[in-house]
Amino acid sequence: MKRIHLIFFILALTTTLFAQTLQEPQPIALIHVTVIDATGSAPKADMTVILSGDRISEIGKSGKVRVPKNARVIDARGKFLIPGLWDMHVHAWNKESLTLLVANGVIGVREMFGSIDSIQGWRKEVEEGKLILPRMVAAGPIVDGPKPFWPGSIAVGNEEEGRQAVTKVKNGGSDFVKVYSMLPREAYFAIADEARKQGIPFAGHVPSQVKASEASDAGQKSIEHLTGILHACSSKEDELLKEITDAMRKPDQSAIGYLRRVGAQNKTLLETYSEEKASALFARFVKNGTYQSPTLTVLRMIAFVGDSEFTRDARMKYISSSVKSYWQNSLFARPRSPESLALDKRLFQKHLEIVGAMRKAGVEMLAGTDLGNPYIFPGFSLHDELALLVKAGLTPMEALQSATRNPAKFLGRLNSTGTIEKGKMADLVLLDADPLADIANTQKIDVVIVGGRLILKSELQKMMAEVEAAANKK
Repeated sequence: MKRIHLIFFILALTTTLFAQTLQEPQPIALIHVTVIDATGSAPKADMTVILSGDRISEIGKSGKVRVPKNARVIDARGKFLIPGLWDMHVHAWNKESLTLLVANGVIGVREMFGSIDSIQGWRKEVEEGKLILPRMVAAGPIVDGPKPFWPGSIAVGNEEEGRQAVTKVKNGGSDFVKVYSMLPREAYFAIADEARKQGIPFAGHVPSQVKASEASDAGQKSIEHLTGILHACSSKEDELLKEITDAMRKPDQSAIGYLRRVGAQNKTLLETYSEEKASALFARFVKNGTYQSPTLTVLRMIAFVGDSEFTRDARMKYISSSVKSYWQNSLFARPRSPESLALDKRLFQKHLEIVGAMRKAGVEMLAGTDLGNPYIFPGFSLHDELALLVKAGLTPMEALQSATRNPAKFLGRLNSTGTIEKGKMADLVLLDADPLADIANTQKIDVVIVGGRLILKSELQKMMAEVEAAANKK
């Protein structure tokens, strides 16, 4: 009888300990680390950061913070801890692209056009512990004009259809409404009004029949690719918009025809740029809280895609042959005259200047790459975007915040993520060098932490190798 009681006691104790193990994962202690918390504060040297479960439970000077006895201790002497990064404009096409994002320290994305069913499926696999993928905020289908630019978009030609589109997007499980370039003016404002009534944000392109100032006043939460900005800063804004509007109302207008018509205005836009109008516009963005996601990476690609550095990029090894073929035959790869190429490069330089001026005026930036377009590499290109933002005039801290604090604030999640503070999510990246000394150091990743789960450099390298192997099979 005593033996039976002893067996039951051991079984009960084992069950209790097992349950505790499930409920209380091993804490992690990063000691002697320099913390760049992305709040804007100066770096804090020789800190200890304790992670319990999926949260940051303690932060303080090393030696003054008690390290739990059962903690996994990582000596991070000489290393720099930043919040996990977000890419705020992606079109992720498969799990491999999402894996590369994580391997590059990107723990969150704003998916701007994709299948909600696929995204919900990926989210479920993450919740079940089957995959490690970025957190996702998703638009689902694009809402565009009666002749949409992209297949799979919701076609809208009037006010009523605009309101119906908002309902369809919301009921379909999307997190926000994405508006696009060819929306008729009356439909756009109906969407803005209906989105406000239904409590769902809207973001995207500034349609060609709408002024950027009007989009900001209507509550568009973010403007992508600087769409509408050059028009809004032109002394001939009304004349140029009327030309596009009149052309788009013609029954034979196509998406390609629209692009050509807009492109034909580029030289005039550069020649009529008004500093006075720009200053007033940027102040309006600040007042209305209108964010900008410039996606300088894709704008640079459009301007320089003819240069051989793109096709010879070492990161092409992660891209499948089918995707490479699409890139090589895309609209952006079309032949252009030397004059057109020169104009495109002038436009890109102007876009850099505009981004710097907007930030100086106080406009908030969101780092985004427009992943899914040619020569935009999952994860890697976000680091390119940060470098381009610095080139445009942002400080390294401002560039870092565009991928950390700003996305969290934009999404209404700043109380739980976006900076390194006690109680926030344990989404972190440990770097081998200081990103404030050189923003390129965000690429020198030692460890990625997603929801408190450690992914060491060896595992990150394995993830990349698996993606490379898969790409070479396709």
